[in-house]
Amino acid sequence: MIVLVEVVSVTKKGQATIPKRLRKKYDIKDKVLVEEDEHGIVLKPLPSPSDDFGSLKAVFEGKSARQLLEEARKEEFATEKERERRARTVHV
Repeated sequence: MIVLVEVVSVTKKGQATIPKRLRKKYDIKDKVLVEEDEHGIVLKPLPSPSDDFGSLKAVFEGKSARQLLEEARKEEFATEKERERRARTVHV
């Protein structure tokens, strides 16, 4: 297995830029999940709502687009909050 390594700078505020080729390869948009284990940290892309839900037409027949959008946003918000909560949890 070939492992590619890249060095990135970290600002005084702790911000690092993920190289463009990796953002593109892993379809990273707004946020990533940061996981810590005994080996270090791992960044994982968060899926977009369309990846989570796929085509809604077949699943939610009879509902308006507004209803579908409101439900999707509520679920996305709850999922994002749960992921952020897990990301803040310190594993001992």
